[in-house]
Amino acid sequence: MTRPLVLFDFDGTLADTAPDLAAAANRQRGYRGLPPLPYEALRPYASHGARGLLKAALDLDAGTKAYEPVRQQFLRDYAENMLVHTRLFPGIPALLDRLGDQACGWGIVTNKVEALALPIVRHLGLQDRCLVTVGGDTTPHTKPHPEPLLHAARQAGFAPENCIYIGDDERDVAAGRAAGMATVAAAYGYCSDDPAQWGADAIAHTPEDLWPIIERWAAGTLN
Repeated sequence: MTRPLVLFDFDGTLADTAPDLAAAANRQRGYRGLPPLPYEALRPYASHGARGLLKAALDLDAGTKAYEPVRQQFLRDYAENMLVHTRLFPGIPALLDRLGDQACGWGIVTNKVEALALPIVRHLGLQDRCLVTVGGDTTPHTKPHPEPLLHAARQAGFAPENCIYIGDDERDVAAGRAAGMATVAAAYGYCSDDPAQWGADAIAHTPEDLWPIIERWAAGTLN
């Protein structure tokens, strides 16, 4: 089969980062004398970063006068405790091993800024295995703009049509489609709406679904 470049979103796709993100969001509630929200109430917003989590935790809208100081405190709290519970999703280590066995390159494209993303990548032992890591501030644009994906493809030496992008948010699919890549919706991630509505080429309901999808795409039989 054609050896593709497999690109992954990070939060909610490769790594289960929601427990540490939710803890940072609940800490903002604690500062205000509010009880913590259940983890299940915050998990769907983990892929939306500070904007989504602070809206869910405090009903705080980006762009308001109060938002930026709270966002900065949230980011400080998260940076201090972002390696406590974060792990790769079950099934992802085996998938990455299989990609290596089949000589398939892979990389990460996330909207998480490099200062937060790269320490987690190192903590999870991925830095020497992935061909490229693109953060939210690596290029002038963030997803759903296609440039972060196109930048990753250029850095790894692949044409976009030889890349497949996997993510758990609609903007991941939008970015992949705009970049001319095949797309997979990671429905096991932090989806806050129905992945079937995103227009992805395939949907993975578990990490174990990903390898057969990658094989079908590489063989030209995904659609």
